[in-house]
Amino acid sequence: MTAEVTAGSGVQVSVLGLGAMGGALAGALVRSGHPTTVWNRSAGKADELVARGAKSAATAGEAVQASPLVIVCLLDHASVHEVLDPLSDELAGRTLINVTTTSPAQSREFAEWAARAGVAYLDGGIMAVPPMIGLPESSILYSGSADVFDQYKPLLDVWGTSTYFGEDAGLASLYDLALLAGMYVMFAGFMHGAAMVAPAGVTAGEFAARAAPWLTAMTGALQGLAEVVDGGDYTVAGQQSLEFSGLGDLLAASADQGVSTEVVAMVQRLVQRQIDAGHGEEGFARIIESIKRPEATWERATESPVRPGRGSGS
Repeated sequence: MTAEVTAGSGVQVSVLGLGAMGGALAGALVRSGHPTTVWNRSAGKADELVARGAKSAATAGEAVQASPLVIVCLLDHASVHEVLDPLSDELAGRTLINVTTTSPAQSREFAEWAARAGVAYLDGGIMAVPPMIGLPESSILYSGSADVFDQYKPLLDVWGTSTYFGEDAGLASLYDLALLAGMYVMFAGFMHGAAMVAPAGVTAGEFAARAAPWLTAMTGALQGLAEVVDGGDYTVAGQQSLEFSGLGDLLAASADQGVSTEVVAMVQRLVQRQIDAGHGEEGFARIIESIKRPEATWERATESPVRPGRGSGS
């Protein structure tokens, strides 16, 4: 079952899962003129969407049967299986786009499930919060069936910028979670800084006013760090060496303020592993080698009488 989609056309679509994100996705489809059937496990979530023109399905099976395209945005991987496993026959011949947050392995597993069921499958990772859906700042990452992405891209673009990463269904999830890793560590760093200045009477809002432009400026260094990592030479001139990273002073100041040091201590451990392995004069980008290799591996390496040479990838 297929449907041609163009920028000005509407395609019959069903959305399963009307949490904050699922509701935002369905709402954007309704606003864009796509005939939309919605279903949610708990009653009442569909009322506002129905008032705006959506059709409510009494069961997930009824929603699936209503449309050639089914969008799934549920709690987790297990809930996707719980809802869709009994509906494999109804899904056969249809297209399924799963934007539930899952791990890369789970995304690949469900792509295999879909293939066995005769379902065209695309996996998605949403780089946005619900209020961003439909705005230019919203970014949705996809992997899996190229045919599905190409056919339904005008519909997908209703939600934000759509980017396709390839046939491997796990790639969108991998990018999604990797980007979230940077976000969460940045947020943790901000919280640490706010906790440091709080005893001095500085509010989190005051600190944010200074932190936001500083962190924004520092993102300009990411490309340079990436070039060092990709080049594999951590001795490139102009980098601050690991031995003079200043993290010791940061840890001491945090302790003096009576706050936890664990956020910064995590970074210090990554740095120290490289110093212990003989790379203290190399640049900060070298900590990626600590991340690539678990701590136990570095402990074994530093017990060896032969240390890796400077600039090596070990």
